[in-house]
Amino acid sequence: MRQFRFCVIGAGIVGLSTAYHLLSSEPDATVVVLEAEGAVAGHQTGHNSGVIHSGIYYEPGSLKARLSKAGEQATKEFCREHDIAFQECGKLIVATNQLELSRMDALEQRAAVNGIECRRLDRDELTALEPNVTGVGALHLPRTGIVDYRRISATLAELISGDRGELRLSTRVTGIAEMSDRVVVSAAGRTFTCDQLIVCGGLQSDRLAEMAGLRPDVQIVPFRGEYFKLPASRAGFVRCLIYPVPDPELPFLGVHLSPTINGDITVGPSAILGLAREGYPKMSVSPRDVARMAAFPGLWRVARSNVGLGLREIRNSMFKGSYLTECRKYAPALTKADLLPYPAGIRAQAVRRDGTLVHDFVIEKTDRMVHVLNSPSPAATAALPIGAHIAAAVTQLD
Repeated sequence: MRQFRFCVIGAGIVGLSTAYHLLSSEPDATVVVLEAEGAVAGHQTGHNSGVIHSGIYYEPGSLKARLSKAGEQATKEFCREHDIAFQECGKLIVATNQLELSRMDALEQRAAVNGIECRRLDRDELTALEPNVTGVGALHLPRTGIVDYRRISATLAELISGDRGELRLSTRVTGIAEMSDRVVVSAAGRTFTCDQLIVCGGLQSDRLAEMAGLRPDVQIVPFRGEYFKLPASRAGFVRCLIYPVPDPELPFLGVHLSPTINGDITVGPSAILGLAREGYPKMSVSPRDVARMAAFPGLWRVARSNVGLGLREIRNSMFKGSYLTECRKYAPALTKADLLPYPAGIRAQAVRRDGTLVHDFVIEKTDRMVHVLNSPSPAATAALPIGAHIAAAVTQLD
């Protein structure tokens, strides 16, 4: 049986980045990456809108703010180095009334503190830049971009695979045992032994932590992000990413228009409670996942605190006309016929027992393990510096 220096659970973009940085930082290291699915980037990484975020929304000084800003630059450099297409299409955060215009002030100040290039537009400048978008003003972030994160993940997987690195697909982990001198991982009927274990389990991160003997204060609650896309006849409807001004009292950013690197324009996402962590088709239900959520007091506290938001999101999910109303606040030319089906995504939202939604990265360490318990958006954008950050945390366990 081969013993590896490191074992990484999870071949989403964060797990792959971590493995890549471990191999890069230690010339003699060996790494095995274990992935339950038959391909890399099968969950959150492969079900997002492909935005290279700037980091404007995040609390100055937070890990999320620092890593997203570094990630925006690192993602573009990685793409240039490996001939992966990306585009700096820019982003507009659009205010549609005076309240939103006042909220934009705080965002503009946060952009300045976080060192993000940002320019304020009045109504006429907005219309000149995006004729199909209506608002009383906007913030323009020219460096925000779009990319295919599946392509980046596939490239990372290629870079990992070799004499010192292995990627094992269709290898679902069933047991984790930490010992004084090693960690033993059981998966797909085999045993993998390593000096140190890194778990980047995404939607299953809390379960994997419990499997390893931890008692995390957080539980993953899945939120379905339901999308539409515009028809080919609407090609070029917008050139920039179009986002509403977020309500600071609400946990999600709202419905936005997103050009993608393959030429589509997506509309979304909504944010409704998912009844299956990995159930992407509408109406998917996992009795196991539902039972776990129902027994978790944090979920009920979140529900009580967000009744209005929850009802609105359910209405938007059930009725296309209601969803359309959200879009027409800033894109009044859209019609029901413009909203075509598009695959949903599922966000792994970490929630504490007291009902607090965790917005920053959460990493727990033991003597021989590092568990990434929360890797929220913009984790894809920040994946390269996150991987370097985790790799540094792992080497400190020695």
